[in-house]
Amino acid sequence: MAVFEGRLDRTKDLRFAIVTARFNDLITDKLLNACKDSLKRHGLDVSDESEQVDYAWVPGCFDMPVVAYRMALTRRYDAIICLGAVIKGQTPHFDYVSKKVSDGIAQVMMQTGVPVVFGVLTTDTMQQALERAGIKENKGWSFGMDAIEMASLVKTLPPLNLGDTSSLMTSEGKLLPDRPSF
Repeated sequence: MAVFEGRLDRTKDLRFAIVTARFNDLITDKLLNACKDSLKRHGLDVSDESEQVDYAWVPGCFDMPVVAYRMALTRRYDAIICLGAVIKGQTPHFDYVSKKVSDGIAQVMMQTGVPVVFGVLTTDTMQQALERAGIKENKGWSFGMDAIEMASLVKTLPPLNLGDTSSLMTSEGKLLPDRPSF
């Protein structure tokens, strides 16, 4: 029996991309700072000159999947971290955005094989978001840890057997779609 686990102590050769939404930046800035602190305390260089971490800013959470997808396709990154906050308001907009961003990020992972951490807070109130971004705890820290663990885990998995690619084919016979269908 094989047991596969990610490790938090082997970060020297890992590369990450962090995609952060500008919308609700009161929250996302706090998530990003905690995420960077987590990565740094585990041995990654998170400076502006870093070769280990690249940063992308998007207008809002809805825009994350396409940027994460494009970054994953470069194969430069061992994991991608998406940071954002969707806070419920008086309209159903929250439901549409939350569903699309979560589905889109999951689809990026499945279509590229690159781990993508869903670091998007979906809360009923601004107070709940603030509590998760620093007042009680900061989820940004755990999003960084999740990325390290998943990147490390994927590196330990056995190589894919692409002898039979029928399960990876689209109805048009292509191996992995050119574009995500989110």
